[in-house]
Amino acid sequence: MRWFRLFPPMVLASLLASGAGSLARGADSDGNRAAPARATAVPPVLRPTEAADVSVLTLPGSAPKPAAPVAKPAPTAPPETAARPTPPAPDPERPVLQRPKPVYPDGFEKDSAAFLHRQLGSYKETDARSLLGEPARQRPAYDENRAVNGKVLAFSDPTGRYKELELDFDKASGRLRTVFVYPIQMTWKDCRREFGANVKAAQANKGRTFYSYVNRHLDVLVDQMGNVISLGMY
Repeated sequence: MRWFRLFPPMVLASLLASGAGSLARGADSDGNRAAPARATAVPPVLRPTEAADVSVLTLPGSAPKPAAPVAKPAPTAPPETAARPTPPAPDPERPVLQRPKPVYPDGFEKDSAAFLHRQLGSYKETDARSLLGEPARQRPAYDENRAVNGKVLAFSDPTGRYKELELDFDKASGRLRTVFVYPIQMTWKDCRREFGANVKAAQANKGRTFYSYVNRHLDVLVDQMGNVISLGMY
């Protein structure tokens, strides 16, 4: 009697256990076994090809602060030049650069034109360059038939007595044959007072007059104002 009372609960427990096992094995409510669940395969075209977006949120105050600008120093003005009201005192120990004074032949510094006049027939171009330096320019010399028969070199006068000295060298011998002198300031009256008045006059172009001394190897070209343009010593 006691076993019979206990049967229904035991049968119920057995039935619940068997039903749970059937459900666990995939049986449906009608007792049919269900197929086991399979993992669903994703086609390659639907698979993601890019990494998932990752957003980084920067919280306020977490970013580094920019460096403070460095102030550049203000440009300084150049120092003003100090003006001396009086020149500095002479320094006797200060070396002074002095060029040696050129040594000229006797009589050249007294009258360079007269000295060169005495060298006619002896001086050559090399002698003139050695005494006067390099010529400023040159031009050909012509005879009465307008044929070139020499060369004229123009030199500055190192003595400062004349503006310029022109030396005419013969083409055949290469020797000095004429000296042309260009005075700084000389009038025809000064020339007559120094060389005399024994001359022959001839009119030249541009209103100029050509005087040729009879007793000297000297020709003088004078402009229409009476100023001497050049002296020709031969």
